[in-house]
Amino acid sequence: MTEQIDTTDPAIITEALTVIDHALGKMLSRELISSNEVADLLLDVRTALTTPKAPDVVEVALDDAAPTPV
Repeated sequence: MTEQIDTTDPAIITEALTVIDHALGKMLSRELISSNEVADLLLDVRTALTTPKAPDVVEVALDDAAPTPV
């Protein structure tokens, strides 16, 4: 079973909407769309919604008191 992630995160939703908008823009100008193109679009949206967001990485120097964002 797939791991559940927080799909209410605005960044994840924005990414999924961007994938959809881009594909729709290309598809709307055509009369016929192959099932492979639709499957690719659905897989792209699924990937955007199920890929966990990478945690923010902070680099800490041993001789500095404040962490340095990477």
